Amino acid sequence: MPATTALRRTLAVIAALPLLTLAACGYGSEAEDDDTAEVAAGAEKIDGLDSVRIGYFGNVTHATALVGNQKGFFQKALGATEAKYATFNAGPSEIEALNSGSIDIGWIGPSPAINGYTKSGGKNLRIIGGSASGGVKLVVNPDKIKSLEDVKGKRIATPQLGNTQDVAFLNWIAEQGWKVDAQSGKGDVTVVRSDNKVTPDAYKAGSLDGAWVPEPTASKLVAEGGKVLLDESTLWPDKKFVITNIIVSQKFLKEHPKAVEAVLKASADTNEWIKANPDEAKAAANKQLEKDTGKALPAKVLDPAWKSIQLTDDPLAATLDAQAEHAVKAGLLEKPDLKGIYDLTLLNKVLKAKGAPAVDDAGLGVQ
Repeated sequence: MPATTALRRTLAVIAALPLLTLAACGYGSEAEDDDTAEVAAGAEKIDGLDSVRIGYFGNVTHATALVGNQKGFFQKALGATEAKYATFNAGPSEIEALNSGSIDIGWIGPSPAINGYTKSGGKNLRIIGGSASGGVKLVVNPDKIKSLEDVKGKRIATPQLGNTQDVAFLNWIAEQGWKVDAQSGKGDVTVVRSDNKVTPDAYKAGSLDGAWVPEPTASKLVAEGGKVLLDESTLWPDKKFVITNIIVSQKFLKEHPKAVEAVLKASADTNEWIKANPDEAKAAANKQLEKDTGKALPAKVLDPAWKSIQLTDDPLAATLDAQAEHAVKAGLLEKPDLKGIYDLTLLNKVLKAKGAPAVDDAGLGVQ
């Protein structure tokens, strides 16, 4: 099948898929505005803005945004410019919100960022910083699968056709020398595209033998008796790969660089605080999750999920480029031109002020 046809079909399937909840780097959702931010008395507006609208997922892989919201880091950095929030279940609707101007800045996974950038011809967004690495695992039924070789012939779930974890699993399958049709999921392994919200129940019912999924779904499966067979981080150099980036609309970046810099400073400050206060940060993230999704995570799910995620200001650009190549090899994406997807100028300014080393765009920065 030609790559362009595969891409069109993938995007059509993505558009038709139902909503996800607590889905890392998934697709399809609606925003829910949160206008409860408090503005400090006597503070001044940044860039003359009344507000900056920030989007993120109700997911532990978006811990920086969760904690930054809950503990007021974004509001503190923005002064009298109000930090407003919109939560999403998945990537495409967040990209749509960015394109329409409903949000200005967002936390999002690599696949929707790549798709959003390439579909617009490189005109809608920039990745301006990193947020998280890791948090993706292959969890299996230990009664049916005892080794990696046993995955062959089994039914393994991913969150969605063409999403970040789906691409990673298809690439891993290919590296084993096994064959799977990417579109149908049929072959030496049956890849079942299953919403993260239903995957644990499907696993419990016995219709799945395992799943390649992000946190907290992976830890939910473990709570149902599953066993972690593979942590995706072990497949990457230094055990690091991007799971969450920070993006901004190019228009907003051009018109309001001071506001963007303030949000990036707040993000870096939040990550620094989380690392220094892990238990308090975990509680803050869960409190915001409860507010955003209506349900907090139990300790048996939250604790292991939290441990598996590494927060980082570095966008780990080389790993995003590799993920794009994996999608191309799987036939799910036409080879993209990602030059210009990054603008790390303001992030490196923030890091320099903190005495931290600069981060690299892997040659994919604005020229």
